[in-house]
This record gives sequence, structure tokens and C-alpha cells, in this order.
Amino acid sequence: MPSYWSLLVGSAFKFTQNLVVERGIADAPLLRSLYYVAMLLGKSKTAKSAADTPKMGLVLPGGGARCAYQVGVLKAVAELMPPRAANPFSVISGTSAGAINSVVLATRAKSFRNAIADMELVWGHFRSEQVFKSDAWTMLCTSLRWLGALVSGGVLVTPPKSLLNNAPLRELLQQNVRMNYIDRSLERGYLDAIAVTAAGYDSARSVTFFQSREDVLEWERVRRKGNQDKITLDHLMASVAVPMVFPPVQLGKEFFGDGAMRQATPLSPAVRLGADRILVIGVRNEEQDSLKAGAPQSPNFGRIAGYMLDALFMDGLSADLERLTRLNTIIANVPQKVVENEGERLRFIEAFVILPSEDIRDIAGQHMHELPWPVRMLLRGIGAMNTGGRQLLSYLLFESGYTRHLIDLGYRDAMANKDDLLAFMQGKDMMTEGGISGWSRLDTEYMDESNGLSIPVSAGSGEEERP
Repeated sequence: MPSYWSLLVGSAFKFTQNLVVERGIADAPLLRSLYYVAMLLGKSKTAKSAADTPKMGLVLPGGGARCAYQVGVLKAVAELMPPRAANPFSVISGTSAGAINSVVLATRAKSFRNAIADMELVWGHFRSEQVFKSDAWTMLCTSLRWLGALVSGGVLVTPPKSLLNNAPLRELLQQNVRMNYIDRSLERGYLDAIAVTAAGYDSARSVTFFQSREDVLEWERVRRKGNQDKITLDHLMASVAVPMVFPPVQLGKEFFGDGAMRQATPLSPAVRLGADRILVIGVRNEEQDSLKAGAPQSPNFGRIAGYMLDALFMDGLSADLERLTRLNTIIANVPQKVVENEGERLRFIEAFVILPSEDIRDIAGQHMHELPWPVRMLLRGIGAMNTGGRQLLSYLLFESGYTRHLIDLGYRDAMANKDDLLAFMQGKDMMTEGGISGWSRLDTEYMDESNGLSIPVSAGSGEEERP
């Protein structure tokens, strides 16, 4: 139970914050003085409780049109919170289309429910023409240019930079996302850090660009690094630049592509930026496909392209969650759930994973007719309109019927686990030895690994080093 003093300080702080900060009353010296006094007292009285409260992180991986599913899950999270609650995630990290969702949350962090409502409005009314040029003339010119480049060996006709032109997406984001509001969210304490990841074609590295309200050191590891930078629209366009599908984007002296490329550790940016608990919203059902009876058929280009995108967007996340489970299983068997050795520190990081309960490929098959006919013709030509090519289709189907179906699925999946999800958001102990909730198969797979485990741990107190 909070003490009377805590309630009094909290009430004074909220009251003066509303007058001085939210309503812009800057010409009242007495009120402003009261605000700063309440802020200082509040900090001194709540420092211990704040230190004991786990810092919540949100990781949104890429997935093209599949990322509408993330909006549905976040809609459920918003409904589990008070109506006027601010953003509950201190650290938000996103990749590819997940980076767009992350930045929208960061710019609208003051009112979480309003931010999700705006995201649902956009995702629920998507049309392909808002993401890439889908008119007949553009599709025809692109096809002829590819054909001319192949026939002439690129001598007479230079090949296009990508299969599709996503200039409409840039225009849509420029009109609807106020990138400068990230600074405001950080300054007012609605957010601690935001991270967007892209892949450098020259350096062959996964680069996480981040903004933080606290002093966070940049990091560099094998094939990945973290750069503190002001996140702009160009960072978003670079993160969504799916190889061969969308054109690369220049940032500084290097061209960048989709952030899922070379991102072997998608959980790492959130952990490095201070998250103790991470909500992970994936976009792939992890039930294994069974082999079909009869003679196997050679996959066509569309099926191979879909397979590559699926591996690009989701395999790194699955492997990183498995790695986190292994580390947590070890750390759980040492005192205070912390391993320190030779200046490195590993913490027990809990994660709640929400994945689609249905196969999104099947959902895409139900809505393939919504695509504009020029796009259907292009995809049919590469074999993406049949059963084997629906994997590719599921990433490119930016049409309202499909995206609304995924939003509804995400909402239902989250609400089906609302008790556990709410407990996780409230910082309660989830009682999972591997630290992974929501994805039961992953957590139970390593439950027996800790039996008889003995780990020598030195008492060194070097600089913290997160995985």
C-alpha cells in the first residue's frame, strides 16, 4: 500500500504538471516552483520503488503486411490499461514494418490508446497503392524494364533498383507521422528509448539507430552495432527496404536495406537500452508444416521468394528467443539472477511472446483477390498466386480486408491470454524457469537443463555488459 506521503506528493506532482507542462502555464512562478519541488520530492521518495520496478520493453519484428497483427495485439493491451494511460513501454525496438509501428507509438506516447486507435485506422484501411505504385502503367514499365535488362545483359537497359516502387509509403509516412514528436516523448518521460534497425550494404552490418533520454553508450559487436542518432523518415524507409522488393535508402555515406537482414539478435537493442521485461509480438505461426503425401514438387520462384522473406523476418527472432531461454535457465540457478564474470554482466530477462494462432498464409489466400489486377498479374507471373506462393503474398497484401482480418486475429489472440498478459505488464512473477511466457513449447523445452547445474561465478564488479 502506498503511504499517505507518497499519495500527497504524487497528487501535487500530477496537478502542477497538468497546469505547467500540459496546459503551458509558464508565467506563474509560484506554480512552476511548486512543480519542481514536487518533482524533486517525488523522485526522492519513489527512487527505491522505481529501481525495483522492471523496465518494460516492446519488440516489434518485421513482416510487411503481416504487421497488422501487431496492431491487434497492442489494441488488446490498450484495453487492459486505464483509458487515459500513457505508453506503458519504456523501451521500444522495431524492425522493418515493425519499425513503423514502433515510431508511431513513440511519437504518440502521451496517450497509448489514442496511438493504437490511429494505427488501427491506418492499417485497417490500407490499400496497396498507399505502399507501392500498383497502377497498370507502372507494373508494365517495370516488367518491360526487367525483360530488357535480362535480354541485353544490362547494356541497353539498366535493371530497376527493385521489384516495386514504395514512394507512396514515404508520402504516407511524411503526412501522418510527426518524427519530431519523438523528442517530446523522451523529454516528458513517456519513453526512455526508441530503436530502429537497418542493414548496411557496404559494411555488411546490422545497425541499430536509437534515441534515448538517458546516457547510453553506443555498442559494437560482430556484424552489428548501435548508433545514437536522431531518427528520421529516412531511417524508417531504410528499415522497410525489403531486398529486391523495395529500393535501398542512403543514410550518410552508406546504403541501407531491411533491418531484418543480418539481425541475428533482435532482442539485443531492447536489452541494451535497459529493458528488463520484453513483450514480443511475432507474425508467424510456429506450428511446423507436415510433409504432403505424394511426390514432392519443385518450388517456383514465388515460393522461394516467400521462403526467403519468412526466414529473413522470423528466423532470427526464434533463434534469439531460444538463446534467451538458455541464458535464463543458467542465470536462474545463481543467486539474484545475475551472472558477473570478468567485467561482464548477464541479467535474467523475461519475455512474453504472442504469436498468431492461425496460419497467416491461409488468411492471405482468402484475400488475394483484393490486390489490384496489375499486381496480381505480376505476382502470378512469378508463381505467387498459387498455394505455394501464398507465403510471399502474405507479406505484400496491403489491402484492408486482409489487414483487418489480422488486426482481429491479434486482438483475439491477446485477449485469449489476457490474464497472463496483464500479470506480465504489471511486473508480476510469471513463474517460468526459462523466462519465456506465451510460447509454452519454447519454455518447457529447456526445463530439465537446469537439473544438477553448477556454475562458478566470480564476484567481480566490472562494467555492465548486456547480451
